[in-house]
Amino acid sequence: KSMFFTYLKRVIRSGYRSFMRSGFTSIASILVMTTTLFVITSLVFIQATLQSSLNDIKDKVDVTVYFVPGASDNAITSVKSALLKLPEVKDVTYTSQEQALVNFRDKHANDYLTLQALDEINSNPLGASLNIRAKDPSQYESISKYFEDDNALSKDTLTIIDKIDYHQNKVVIDRLTAIIDGAYRLGFLAALILIIISVVVTFTTIRLIIFMSREEIGVMRLVGAGRWYVQGPFIFSGVLVGIFASLLTVLIFIPISIWLGNNMTDFTGINLYSYYKANFFQLFIIMLGSGILLGSISSAFAISRYLRK
Repeated sequence: KSMFFTYLKRVIRSGYRSFMRSGFTSIASILVMTTTLFVITSLVFIQATLQSSLNDIKDKVDVTVYFVPGASDNAITSVKSALLKLPEVKDVTYTSQEQALVNFRDKHANDYLTLQALDEINSNPLGASLNIRAKDPSQYESISKYFEDDNALSKDTLTIIDKIDYHQNKVVIDRLTAIIDGAYRLGFLAALILIIISVVVTFTTIRLIIFMSREEIGVMRLVGAGRWYVQGPFIFSGVLVGIFASLLTVLIFIPISIWLGNNMTDFTGINLYSYYKANFFQLFIIMLGSGILLGSISSAFAISRYLRK
C-alpha cells in the first residue's frame, strides 16, 4: 500500500510539474477542452428547451371519441372505464351532450347564421365525447386500433360511437413523434462529433507537452522506469486539463444562464437559470466527468503512441 501511494504521489507531482511547465500549451489545451464542454453543456440546455416545447405540444395533441346524440351515460361511462385501463392512456375527459352545445355556442358566438340555424333545429344535434390523452404521441395509433378490435368493446357500445378524430390528427401526431426522435438523434450525433474533435485536438496538444518533455522521458526509459510510471504523469496532466476546463465551463455558464433566464424564458418556454440551479450538481458531474475522461483518454493515446516509436 505504501509503495502504491508513494508511486501515486510521484506521478501526481511529476504530472503537475509537467502541466505547469508547459504554460501556454496547457492553457491552449484547457481552452480547447472548455470549448468542447461548453458546446456539450449547451446541447443539454437545448435538449431541455426542446423537451419543454415538445411537452407543450404533446399536451395539445389528443384524440376525441364522439358519440351519437342520445347515447346513454352508462354506455359512455363503460367506454371511459375501459379506456382508463389501457396502459397507453394518460387521462380521459368526458364532455356531456349539454356541455358540447354550450362549447359550440361559445366557439361560434360571432357567427350569427350558425347560431340561428341551431335555434331553428330546436334540439341538441351534438353528442357527448371523450377526450383521450396518451402518455406518448406514438401511442395514439394503438389506442385508435383498440376501437377496431371486435373483442374490446361490445357491439352495442360500438353503435353509439359516431366518429374518432384520430385520422384527422394523425399527420400532426406522426410529425411530432418524428421531431422528438430526430431531436434526440441530432443531439447525440452532435455530441459524438464534438467529443471526437475534442479528443483529436487534445491529443495534439498533449503531444506537444510530451515533445517538450522528451529528454525527461528518455532518461526515465534509460533507467528502466516502467511503462505506467512514464505514462502516469502525462495522463494526470490530461486529467488536470479536464478539471480546469470543467471549472471554467461552470463559471462561464453562470452569467449566460442568468441572462437566458431573464431575457429568453418567453421564447424558450423554460427558465434556463432556474434549470441550471436545479440541475447544477448533475451538470457539474457531466462537465467534470466528460473533461476528465476526454483529457485522460487523449493523453493515454498520445503517450502510448510516442512510446511505440
